[in-house]
Amino acid sequence: MGARDAVIVGIGWSDYPVVPELDAMDHHVLALRRALADCGLDKSAIDGYACAGTAIQLDDAATMAEYLRINHRWVDGTSVGGSSFEFHVQHAAAAIEAGLCDVVLVTYGSDLLSRMGRRLGTSTFSAGSGRVRGPSQFESPWGNVLAGSYAMAARRHMHEYGTTPEQLAEIAVGVREFAGLNPLAQYRDPITVDDVLNSRLIADPLHKLDCCVISDGGGAFIMTTSERARDLDQPPVYVLGAAGAETHWNISQMPDFTTTAAAQCGPEAFRRAGVRPEDVDTIQIYDSFTITVLLLLEDMGFCQKGEGGRFVETGVLRRGGRQPMNTDGGGLSACHPGMRGIFLINEAVRQLRGDGGEAQVPGCEVAVACGSGGFLSCISTVVLGKEGRS
Repeated sequence: MGARDAVIVGIGWSDYPVVPELDAMDHHVLALRRALADCGLDKSAIDGYACAGTAIQLDDAATMAEYLRINHRWVDGTSVGGSSFEFHVQHAAAAIEAGLCDVVLVTYGSDLLSRMGRRLGTSTFSAGSGRVRGPSQFESPWGNVLAGSYAMAARRHMHEYGTTPEQLAEIAVGVREFAGLNPLAQYRDPITVDDVLNSRLIADPLHKLDCCVISDGGGAFIMTTSERARDLDQPPVYVLGAAGAETHWNISQMPDFTTTAAAQCGPEAFRRAGVRPEDVDTIQIYDSFTITVLLLLEDMGFCQKGEGGRFVETGVLRRGGRQPMNTDGGGLSACHPGMRGIFLINEAVRQLRGDGGEAQVPGCEVAVACGSGGFLSCISTVVLGKEGRS
């Protein structure tokens, strides 16, 4: 371990799932305040900042740094959808270890649920104009929607490997079990596999309970050096390894509907961390849809390609299982305010600290956060540890 090893020292969430009195910027602010209070750091110490957004929506890095009054000497505006914050961890860790900055703040905020039906906004995936450019022109005439993109991946996986709707439903059931322990979760009532299969069909073969919720919410985390962390209020969580990759952006350009970029960045992150998938105690994974989870698990190496369905059927991801997943209730049940990757980081840190309450994973030493952005497009894997690399 070195004095400039990158660690996460503060985490904070804004309120969710629906907070009509807060706009997106308010969520950034509330999460920031709570992250600062968590670690006992003064905002003036922050000299690096990252967030994901667009100038059109006024939540880009430059705008938010001004609004939050962050005087930075390093900034990262990487915005690749839900995995942006895992990319931020990788970039911030490299910047800290290189001495480009000492304390990095990462924030996110969204009022996605509260603003629906009240005012017009620009979609994360829209071009911002009436003209359709690039590969999207081959999709738009057919009315392809977000769920439809994932449904194609699910159907192809079923065709190639015999994966069943029941196996996908098992993922939603397990995540809901943890949501029942989270008083803020949008949905907390227990569900069964039959409940998932009997819920409304959204895009064949995905049912309503195979799809993430829509919510408000935000988060923040603070990174610094292991040396600086000694003076702060919380034990540091070490960034052991991180990697990202992209194979496409538009779903029509996906090279293989059954394989994501996690097949590249997952093994690379584990190699950098010096651990293996079987060493992981908890998995925080982007659950925009149940099929997202299945593909990322396979591609990161938690099971072989095509065996994801049988893997989740064993209960390994459930409460009391060998590698519990999405212990806050996930995007399928707790919250999904548009881009959920920051929640994966925060929950992994919470588990490694031992602050999980009823949802705590016993003996949690190593955690993985894997974000998915776009349409199974940009993937980033982060390996976090209670102890640093030896």
